[in-house]
Amino acid sequence: MTLKELNIFYHLCEDSHISNLAKKLGLTQSAISLAIKSLEKKVDEQLFDRLGKKLILNERGRFFRKKTEPYFIALNDAKNLFKNDKISGILNITSSKTIGDYITPQIIFDFLNSHLHVEIKKDIQNSKNIINLVKNYEIDMGFIESICEDTDIIKKEIKQDRLIVVTSDKKLKNKTCYIDELLDKKWLLREKGSGTRDIFLNSIGNTAKELKIFMEFNEFEEAKTILLNNHQTITCLSKFVVQKELKRGELFEITLNNIKIERKLYLIYHKNKYKSKLFVEFENSLIKSQNDTTT
Repeated sequence: MTLKELNIFYHLCEDSHISNLAKKLGLTQSAISLAIKSLEKKVDEQLFDRLGKKLILNERGRFFRKKTEPYFIALNDAKNLFKNDKISGILNITSSKTIGDYITPQIIFDFLNSHLHVEIKKDIQNSKNIINLVKNYEIDMGFIESICEDTDIIKKEIKQDRLIVVTSDKKLKNKTCYIDELLDKKWLLREKGSGTRDIFLNSIGNTAKELKIFMEFNEFEEAKTILLNNHQTITCLSKFVVQKELKRGELFEITLNNIKIERKLYLIYHKNKYKSKLFVEFENSLIKSQNDTTT
């Protein structure tokens, strides 16, 4: 098999439309089809299911990609080692909601602005899903807001965060309450699998069994809209999420008696992940940016 065939294969994994890929790579559709057929013949497996003009990666194709992509990246790095010092390539990352909405956007923008030959594909999912994506080599790196003790995963702290209880009820402005004094409120919580939800429920201990969750949400804007329009509602969110609303006096923090909810935010990747030039440069850029904001 050739690097060209593998390059076409990995691109097709991301975009199953041959016509789109042909334009992107500057090849004919027939050249792409021939390259994939040649690759499948060499590995003696059909890697894609044919659906009209689309090639859909099947279970054997996903397995082949998982086993070969790190080596392909390493070979490309070696091939280009003495050609130039440009950082180039495609980086796949997935972030938890808090990190993806409030921490990484500016970092990614600055990085792309400095590295014009780089593409960063990003997604937002809950921490539990991100850990599974990293374990299965489906993404290059993830950003989570919960503890991960999996021995297959490397984790690096990137930031400290604080979770706070907030409401739009002015009667609770600047109040200090025991958690059981708030059980009659309509609680809004993130969906199951969310790091924010898990840490909050663990922090309040046995009281979590008595907490009546009125509604679950996936989007922060959804939660803030409900809070602002319904004074009887209450939730627990990262302070990053509600900074503007707190400053404007639209939402109010309730201090919990004897409970302080702090957490660490992590960058994670598989321990066997090949760290390309692009990977290392982005990782260093991320850590540097977070160090700059804390000095």
